[in-house]
Amino acid sequence: MTRFQSMALAGAALALAPLFTNAQTFPAKTITFVVPFAAGTATDQIARAVANGITAETRQAVIIDNKAGASGFIASQQVAKAAPDGYTVLITTNTTHAANEHLFKKLPYDPVKDYTPITALGKGGQIMVVNPAFPAKSVAEFVALAKKNPGKYTFGSGSSSSRMAGELLQQLADIKLLHVPYKSNTLAVTDLLGSQIDMMITDAATGLPQVKAGKLRALGVSSAQRSPLAPQVPTIAEAGVKGYEMGYWFAAYAPASTSPAVISRLNELLVKAAKSEAARKAFYEPTGTEVFTTSPEELAKFQTGESQKWGRIVKAAGIEAD
Repeated sequence: MTRFQSMALAGAALALAPLFTNAQTFPAKTITFVVPFAAGTATDQIARAVANGITAETRQAVIIDNKAGASGFIASQQVAKAAPDGYTVLITTNTTHAANEHLFKKLPYDPVKDYTPITALGKGGQIMVVNPAFPAKSVAEFVALAKKNPGKYTFGSGSSSSRMAGELLQQLADIKLLHVPYKSNTLAVTDLLGSQIDMMITDAATGLPQVKAGKLRALGVSSAQRSPLAPQVPTIAEAGVKGYEMGYWFAAYAPASTSPAVISRLNELLVKAAKSEAARKAFYEPTGTEVFTTSPEELAKFQTGESQKWGRIVKAAGIEAD
């Protein structure tokens, strides 16, 4: 080996040293999980569950920063502009990274270019709920009422997943409802409890506790199979809306240009936390959410496919971008 080659190798080693050092010592301080939805939502709950796992593993605190509103724009922008050091992570859903680009003419962030994928965290179905005072006791009865009174009944949503679930119901059941947007699903549920809106299709983590408490009535679940948490509730498809299926997923992203070494470490920590017994008991089992983890590359590919799918649904539903 020549002297020049030795110097070149030494220089390369020095250049790579910080990356390996960062990965070995990461995290050396508090990590912030930015969540696009309010406290108590499913995204907030999964963020807290995996945060606890990371803290147990690393002895470093993980702060949950809820930045609800604007369909996830606020949280997404915050993470996109954050330092790419791995200490600011977006814990989000298909709302910000698959649906929004089809629902809005212009986004203040790029769901692909502004982020580095870390891992998927879970996926699941939603639940269609009404106030117990509402006259419909089944999906079929709700559809019949809506057909007799086009545009009279309202459905609320606090996320793109929830909104699209309602839009797909209108499309496949051939009914017309009035959409009422909220900053989060928990706020929509509050108004549903007060009969300010007539129906919503929300994540099970938000809606099912109210059903079990007798405060809301479940009409159907959006998934292809019945939920093990509510086996007595039929799927919306088997209740009469043929072909209906709508789910959601959670994932973690870091700012673009975060080093591969730090991304690898975050992936390792998040996957281990998601698969832990503590997270299973705290979030996955109580909400009926499936543990779904990936490599960064697998998440990027999955996101591309999901974006294409949501684009087709938006187009078929005749929704014009805001």
